[in-house]
Amino acid sequence: MKILVLNSGSSSIKYQLIDMEDESVLCSGLVERIGLEGGVVVYKKAPDTDAETKTSIDMEVPSHNEGLLKVIELITTGETAVIKDKSEIGALGHRVVHGGEYFSEPTVVDDEVIKGIEACIPLAPLHNAAHLAGIRVGADLFPGVPQVVVFDTAFHQTLPEHAYMYALPYELYTENKIRRYGAHGTSHKFVAGEMARILEKPLEDCNIITVHLGNGSSMSAVKNGKCVDTSMGLTPLAGLVMGTRCGDIDPAVVAYLARNKGMSVDEIDTLLNKKSGLEGMCGMSDMRDIHAAADKGDKRAAMAVAVQTYRNKKYIGSYMAALGRVDAIVFTAGIGENDDIVRLESLRGMENLGIVVDEAANAERSSEPKKISADNSVVDVWVIPTNEELAIARETRDVLAS
Repeated sequence: MKILVLNSGSSSIKYQLIDMEDESVLCSGLVERIGLEGGVVVYKKAPDTDAETKTSIDMEVPSHNEGLLKVIELITTGETAVIKDKSEIGALGHRVVHGGEYFSEPTVVDDEVIKGIEACIPLAPLHNAAHLAGIRVGADLFPGVPQVVVFDTAFHQTLPEHAYMYALPYELYTENKIRRYGAHGTSHKFVAGEMARILEKPLEDCNIITVHLGNGSSMSAVKNGKCVDTSMGLTPLAGLVMGTRCGDIDPAVVAYLARNKGMSVDEIDTLLNKKSGLEGMCGMSDMRDIHAAADKGDKRAAMAVAVQTYRNKKYIGSYMAALGRVDAIVFTAGIGENDDIVRLESLRGMENLGIVVDEAANAERSSEPKKISADNSVVDVWVIPTNEELAIARETRDVLAS
């Protein structure tokens, strides 16, 4: 079976076509600036096809429908083709950010599923509405082809009540569904599964801390294969320090800004989500730029790294307490996979908790899973590249097979 994986945003579509016979990527790409001026369609053939090809087409993309039509044309026509006809695509797998309490597993799209995703729009207004656009376009362009939705929140639906409830008036939960939901669940589930495979143990026997560090960052505590805590909350704003998001702060900051700065709710929301985090502290959100500035003596850049890694360390320590026994800690995503400084500083000084980093191994670059803990470390520490598209394709295949 060949599965087309789609991640639809409000003005974009990320896509990847995967042959599930050997899990090879046939092509991938991105449609950008849908409904805006300066649209572009990027298409890349995988290296193991006849010839690696990367195509970038500047074109107006008035709708998701037009964008996906162009992708289908590239996939099936001329030198860019990787299949002869779109009928070779046996299923579509969609990423959906928020499933609320409606969805704890990937599921085949039907009218009831559409209603459930719509009901979660208030919890993720930009994301869920855009995902629905991708699902509807998929139904139009691939009539009769099954579609499966995979939710970022699903892996976290095993959180116990004491981990997902906020200490707020209870009716805010019963009436407004305000609680911890988490995000990045597809990535956390994928690397936890890969870690169990490396440990040669069933996932159900593993206790793992998964550390997803990128422009958006989150951490999860996985006990006996199930997520029992995660750092993001009602929205992806909570938890770790991120590129432009503040992570955990005193909630009274919101009222303070409103009273003393005259800021509106929308202005504060923008501040906390888009102008805070690393960007807010030092004026940069890319860790490569921040490290370069810190090396030149920029004190705010050095402070930003210290604040971020200290927050990471606190969460790792708290999740060790929650799990009791930890088999492994796994770093993943852009920063987690590539930034040896952030990894080292996030674990420095935790030898008394059984974590000893092999600094030479940590400094090595690799696109494959690698162990970075020392031989005398009680807890294994690994770097495992995440692959959310492959995870979605696998979930899609498994749902349809069952």
